[in-house]
Amino acid sequence: MTSQFAEDERMIIDLVGKFVENELMPLEKAVMEREAAGGPLALTEAEEAPLLAQCKELGLWALDAPEEVGGMALPSRVMLAIQEKLKSTITPFIFPPDSPNLHMLMAVATPEQKTKYMEPYAQGEMKSCIGISEPGAGGDPAQMKTRAVREGDEWVINGRKIWVSNVPNADFIILMAMTDPDLGARGGITAFIVDKGTPGFIIEREIPMLGGSRTYELIMDDLRLKDSQVLGEVGQGFAPMQKRLTVRRLEMGAMCVGMASRALKMMCEHTQQRETFGVKLSDRQAIQWWVADAATKIHATRLMVMDAAEKQDRGEDVRTVASMIKVFATDMATEVLDNAMQSFGAMGMAREMPFAVMTQRLRLMRIYEGPTEVHRMVIARRTLREYA
Repeated sequence: MTSQFAEDERMIIDLVGKFVENELMPLEKAVMEREAAGGPLALTEAEEAPLLAQCKELGLWALDAPEEVGGMALPSRVMLAIQEKLKSTITPFIFPPDSPNLHMLMAVATPEQKTKYMEPYAQGEMKSCIGISEPGAGGDPAQMKTRAVREGDEWVINGRKIWVSNVPNADFIILMAMTDPDLGARGGITAFIVDKGTPGFIIEREIPMLGGSRTYELIMDDLRLKDSQVLGEVGQGFAPMQKRLTVRRLEMGAMCVGMASRALKMMCEHTQQRETFGVKLSDRQAIQWWVADAATKIHATRLMVMDAAEKQDRGEDVRTVASMIKVFATDMATEVLDNAMQSFGAMGMAREMPFAVMTQRLRLMRIYEGPTEVHRMVIARRTLREYA
């Protein structure tokens, strides 16, 4: 993998690797204990603050943000290699800002919105979230019922959103709403930016999820916004939303490689030490096949991710490839984690091991950013169309 990177890029990736090993890995025990006790899988403010300060000092900040806002404008292939490193630990941490929403803002924000939202977001001074799914419209955003209706010089929005992450910490939310039901996804969906504390924006409830994560259900009750809060063009919100989803789906491929690589390493170390009936586990064919399959599929997934990243950096359409990666990578990592847990026996089931959190994260990943079944359908349709 390192041959694909310039020397300065390899230095950044190596720096991230050292940061993960020296700063994030030691926090795993405390994070797992809180999650096992029913708490959220999150860092405390006392744990996160010194990490953020160190990131600033090391220059691990605004990595893929534009240079004009103080970012490093790193290409996708470097950012995905960084994601792989970050997800080798279960300690929840990102280098601000979170990339998908940043790329949506980069694509369609007005100059005023870039100054008000994107620049402070890129500098880690603001946090964001995005509301897409609804109680009756998850995998098919075109069926969303949240309506934005023009009244005078305002937009009035009513509806519900669900499965939205990071809401309490967000300074603004990118809210997707239907502005023309007759057009649906082809000209009827608009993106809005909603500031924290805007009247009519209600956090209805917190929903505990697998792996200690939390999502939220939201209500928009006569939420009123000015034209300045429209993100992009009216009716043209679906394409930038898809761009944002594609960024996350490629990240998920790298995340799966990171988790699976950690599991493979642990399985190899453990099975070369553990003996049963006078034979090391690593000498048993079943274990050897697990190791061989894991190494092969991790390698294949990493190549898929890097290929997609290079295409994205060239400006090519990688939506179908991103769907393939999401399906293949989550299946791959699920298999590798399951075999690694099995190789540890009862200890593999203990919540003091990182496997429990990783497997729950993977189970969530098969749902969010589009269920596996929807992606298979999309891949099939596009492939059949290609050979029609």
